[in-house]
Amino acid sequence: MSVTTRYREAWDGFWSEASAEQGAVFWDADPALTAGVHLALFEPYLAAPGLPLVDLGCGNGTQTRFLADRYPRVVGVDLSAAALDHARLADPAGQASYRLFDAAEKAGAERLHAELADANVYMRGVLHQCEPADRQPLVDGLAALVGDRGRVFLVELAEAAGAVLRALARSPGGPPAKLASVLRHGIAPGEVADAAVPEYLRAAGLTVLASGELPLVTSERRADGSRIELPSLWVVAGRG
Repeated sequence: MSVTTRYREAWDGFWSEASAEQGAVFWDADPALTAGVHLALFEPYLAAPGLPLVDLGCGNGTQTRFLADRYPRVVGVDLSAAALDHARLADPAGQASYRLFDAAEKAGAERLHAELADANVYMRGVLHQCEPADRQPLVDGLAALVGDRGRVFLVELAEAAGAVLRALARSPGGPPAKLASVLRHGIAPGEVADAAVPEYLRAAGLTVLASGELPLVTSERRADGSRIELPSLWVVAGRG
């Protein structure tokens, strides 16, 4: 199973129009506020820190480059070719490598695992953007990538984030500009129940090793200047 053509085209359309300036995209927050915070939670559970690290749903590669400063081999993967164009342009030194990848396609995940062997995986805010029918296949793809020794760190919007996003979208002056750009391309976050996230992992044969709550920081600000943060959940999982 792979993602729908509509879904892929929506993302390509979004990234084709997105500015190359860091922080211009709604979720493109400073890595010190995102991946840096997440690594402090993830690293204690890494059974093999030297494994390749896959940034799944890497977008324009802001977090990927941060990760590549800290791990020997980092691969940014995304289903949008336009997103990868941004990532490569922003990484002229080639700190990381980038490739087109559909994690919901089982054969593709198995091919990448055959190339990298077991890997650690970082994924931020991807599951809730998937079509419902693609969510379990995507998590099955994560399980294929981590193999026996890898770990996955997953950050997803909590149920409570839905109310925050709806309120922003219905603001009297319209949604904030960066959120409006996302919505204009038909990329609307789906509702994923908090309890469903660990169940997807377990159904894929992974064990939840740790979990918690933290805000998902965005690059957008409210009219009063305060940064928009969305309730989210984090989970570390692996085999055994």
